[in-house]
Amino acid sequence: MKFKKLKLYTNQLESEFEFYSKTLGFEVLERKKKYFSVKVGWSELSFEKKEREYKYHYCFLIPSNKLNEALEWMEKRTEIINIGNGKKTQKFDSWNAESFYFYDASGNIAEFIVRYDLNNDDSDEFDISKVLGVNEMGMPTSNVKKINDQLRTELQTEYWKGDIERFGTNGSQEGIFLLPNYNLKDIWFPTSIKIKPEPFEAVIENKEREYHVEYRNEKIKTTTNIDNN
Repeated sequence: MKFKKLKLYTNQLESEFEFYSKTLGFEVLERKKKYFSVKVGWSELSFEKKEREYKYHYCFLIPSNKLNEALEWMEKRTEIINIGNGKKTQKFDSWNAESFYFYDASGNIAEFIVRYDLNNDDSDEFDISKVLGVNEMGMPTSNVKKINDQLRTELQTEYWKGDIERFGTNGSQEGIFLLPNYNLKDIWFPTSIKIKPEPFEAVIENKEREYHVEYRNEKIKTTTNIDNN
């Protein structure tokens, strides 16, 4: 599974544009009065202006040998979230992954992650062009099993790892929906930000087919690109 597109909502559109296009230097694909999109590897990340505040958690995949180099690169451009005792990276043994976190211009929790099982080392020096794509998107719910079952049925994706009651995952190592039950897991690690089921849209590719996914009010609406076989 891969995220081909991810659209989020923000009440800080200009600040987000500055952050992604200038501070980090992603290529701008489109810019309008109430919308912009940037190229993030195989993904397109976009923000649409809204009046209210939203708080998301999402993640970018980088080559598996670039964690420390990417951390040094990012520290020159934005503040990295301190996980505790001066620690800035977090190892996830059961996922064979490691990451670090930062806030975007809207205060969303963003993340750079390496997944060692993918063996996608890169020999060149790290810069923003080395980001491979959007890797994770938070899809909070009060019923992990229900959402997972719908994703499996409608997108042909699979449950990956975790706890089907408290915090599950659906997808593959190249693209994963995070499914926290916000009644049992109330904050996004490593912050004190409350987990809420915020709306977003995505286009995902799975098994050579593309699906448009809209998540709103804890309900998933999917449509299939029937021309993509």
